[in-house]
Amino acid sequence: MAKRDEGNYKGKRKDMPLNETIASLVKERAQNKRITCFEAHKISKELNVSPEEVGVTIDLLEIRIIECQLGLFGYEGKKNIPLLQEQIGQEIEDSIRSSLVEGRLPCINAWNIADKFNISRLKLAAICESAKIKISACQLGAFK
Repeated sequence: MAKRDEGNYKGKRKDMPLNETIASLVKERAQNKRITCFEAHKISKELNVSPEEVGVTIDLLEIRIIECQLGLFGYEGKKNIPLLQEQIGQEIEDSIRSSLVEGRLPCINAWNIADKFNISRLKLAAICESAKIKISACQLGAFK
């Protein structure tokens, strides 16, 4: 959810139970009611649960996710995506375009493409920005 939704993140998670195990780690790692995307994914791996389960817990605790690993949100109201400085290879562009869902690139697909081509997630986001491709479906559920 966007910063404008702060204080009502749990509104999108009506009737969902709080996982106390996840909640314990989220509370431990959050600072000032904020947690980074990186820490949230780290918790997901440590507890062997989906990022979405961690995201639900974060929302239920009314904690804000910051510092998206794709640079999309959580940077004081701005994106943190660098400008693309070079041409991209056709293979990367084809991979992105073939991974679109309803004209947008789901976050998990962006991560997978970055890994496949051994480029940073921020660079992949820069490629998408340059091509005017929106990234959607945050794995943590921060935006849909």
